[in-house]
Amino acid sequence: MWDAFRADEPDSPARSRRLARLADRLTGRDLTERYVIGLRAWDATLRGEPAHIAVRHAERALAGGIGWAEADRGFEVPVLVALTFLYADRPGRTEELFAAGIADFERQGWRGAHLSFGYTLLGYVRYRRGRLAEAEDFVRAGLGLAERVGPGTPAHWYAVGILIEVLLARGRTAEAAQTAEDHAFAQPFPAAVVFPDAQTVHGELLLARGLTEDAAAELAAAGRRLDPRGMRNPAWCPWQLHLARAEHTRTPERAVATAFDAVRRARRFGAPSAVGQALRAAAEVSSGPDRLKLLEESVEHLERSPAAYELACALVALGAELRRGSRPQEATEHLHRGLDAAVLCGADGLVRTARSELAAAGARPRRLHSTGTDALTARERTAAELAVRGLTTAAIAHELRTRETTAVRLLSSVYRKVGSDLAGLGAALRTARGDGPGPGR
Repeated sequence: MWDAFRADEPDSPARSRRLARLADRLTGRDLTERYVIGLRAWDATLRGEPAHIAVRHAERALAGGIGWAEADRGFEVPVLVALTFLYADRPGRTEELFAAGIADFERQGWRGAHLSFGYTLLGYVRYRRGRLAEAEDFVRAGLGLAERVGPGTPAHWYAVGILIEVLLARGRTAEAAQTAEDHAFAQPFPAAVVFPDAQTVHGELLLARGLTEDAAAELAAAGRRLDPRGMRNPAWCPWQLHLARAEHTRTPERAVATAFDAVRRARRFGAPSAVGQALRAAAEVSSGPDRLKLLEESVEHLERSPAAYELACALVALGAELRRGSRPQEATEHLHRGLDAAVLCGADGLVRTARSELAAAGARPRRLHSTGTDALTARERTAAELAVRGLTTAAIAHELRTRETTAVRLLSSVYRKVGSDLAGLGAALRTARGDGPGPGR
């Protein structure tokens, strides 16, 4: 476990191979075996093995119970198991596990670094789901606890890095930069592996501030550090996506190569949010008709994920591209959807962009009708249950007597509300009804 957290581990791929050989033959008969299997799940996530493999090992680790406050055990492995579901597009399951874990901490009176990690990473889960205002609240609570533990500790690095990511997503770049300065969020980066990766977050911040050359250098350095260790999953660390954007101005051909390598890695992992996010980055550095095709595919993938903020970004980008291609009616439809989603996410910067694009398309932002509730409507629940039964979107549309595009959007709303992609939808619906599995204890 500690080797997995060492930033200077000499031969990470060899450890991964040993771990796979060991974990794959264990049955999970006791807590030690379940911890090893849990580490295997996390290692599969970092390496970008197909998401269903990582999830299978995570479920094996949870099958016999794996508490967060076990005597003589750290809480790191249960946290990593929970986060495996997050990157595999099942954040709803992650939140269940975190709720149980934080309750464990509080029952045991563990209120320092343990509770800080719990709140901070719960904020990160909300960030990944696109609930940015809630994410900010949780991360600030975690940061307050981390500051009592002390600056420079892993808990502090986690909290500051996640807060910077949330602020950037909300369009508050100056505040993110001030946060980094106030908390000395810069080199030298921590000796332990933290996530989100501190150096990558710093590069993302430099890019948002317009310091593209500095950002490219920082992000390339992150890649040189992570790639030899086999940590190549853009769902976990999107350094390539930001690097492609930073390279685009000076070395556009290199930027395209970087972005499409990230797309290839994301497709191998297979989580819809990872693929969609990588495709949007590839579109940003591409030209001609490829941009539109990549953005359309990005939206198609993100509509099958619970990543509301990423979907909002892709919708606005697609609408802007359609507007520039003199297709204002289609542009307006996507921009309205992107604007609605951005408002619900609390992504104020993206809201401004969407409104500006709508004005340029000659349209006026309509009154928002979304309620922001997580409760499924009757049609959403019907669509979800039909999807779990294996019906295609065309068949679901036929059953609901509606268009296929409407069925796609109904399911997209379901995935965001319940916090799961299609693969985990059945279990998520059972949990929502109160008759599914508990939080893995």
